[in-house]
Amino acid sequence: MTYVLYDDSIEQPFPDEAALIDDIVGSMDKLNRTIFEKHRHAVRDAHAKSHGILRGELVVDPGLPPHLAQGLFATPGRHDVIIRLSSAPGDIHSDKLPSLRGMAIKVLNVEGLRLLPGDGGRNQDFLLVTAPTIPFGTVKAYLDAQKTIELLETVPDAVQEAGLALVRGAKGFLGAVGVETPAAVDALATPNDHILGLTFHSMAAIRYGEHVAKVSVGPRSPEVQALTGKSLGYDAAFSAQRDVVVAFFARQGAEYQVYVQLCTDLAKMPVEDASVLWPESLSPHQPVARIVIPPQDAYSPARRVYGDDVLSFNPWQGVEAHRPLGSIMRSRRAAYEASSARRHALNVQPRTEPSSISELPN
Repeated sequence: MTYVLYDDSIEQPFPDEAALIDDIVGSMDKLNRTIFEKHRHAVRDAHAKSHGILRGELVVDPGLPPHLAQGLFATPGRHDVIIRLSSAPGDIHSDKLPSLRGMAIKVLNVEGLRLLPGDGGRNQDFLLVTAPTIPFGTVKAYLDAQKTIELLETVPDAVQEAGLALVRGAKGFLGAVGVETPAAVDALATPNDHILGLTFHSMAAIRYGEHVAKVSVGPRSPEVQALTGKSLGYDAAFSAQRDVVVAFFARQGAEYQVYVQLCTDLAKMPVEDASVLWPESLSPHQPVARIVIPPQDAYSPARRVYGDDVLSFNPWQGVEAHRPLGSIMRSRRAAYEASSARRHALNVQPRTEPSSISELPN
């Protein structure tokens, strides 16, 4: 199999991209300030609600073939990681509302040329969600979606529940008559499943050393594999996801597998449009590492404050060998910086990057 070699020319920015990104940042700022007034506390523009803050290890096993032994995965060994589990909306909703879930992974002390020389850390962040693609996969589509999100976040939970019930009904009807549902409907009609049994994806591409890839993380140990497809139901408690995460890690640990899907054909596996699913037939997901998470208190008060108010996760917080690629990722460079700066200022919290896992409270 021949893999695409990374080159700067792979990216092709839109002519009006800078202006579109400014509009995205402005829309996010407007919505975030509205939500701040609601709670009198600043939350993230996306993935505001956390369900667990975990410590673990990323284990890169020896013997990876050259095309997989790239970037931080080039050298066998162990890295401490901090993981934040979350829901995608930029406000704190009931867990009876199904949504995309997130897994943000901060790999500590990664060697390499920094993407943001002034970021003050030596860590590599990977931001993953429970969808392999993003329906609004270009910066222009993302701006249109952001304006819709502005409206949706003003709708009460009860109205959202009723709307999602209609979407689920429509999806079921279309499926029954053999009509493929649009990606946006699939995203809205996502099952309300146990977060620890889900598989998480980067959606957009990143540089993978000499190559280009997408990253996924899925259940590996039997205990979390058994949770795949386990529904919490549409009548779940407000913080049901947090409750099941805390209960699980209070009594046992878990392992997850890290996969990469290397690009083999830029025409069929584009970088600039993150709405396009990369076919497994062209390039299968290949395992490159494990994440080992021991038993722990996953959501102590100190952990919650550290994970929600102190920590930042940013796909641009990392090394050149894993540069984010495509218009969605380029928009995140400005959007995540603006969001983090605003959140830390409003909450009067320091902007720091951990250098040791000991900085994560118990």
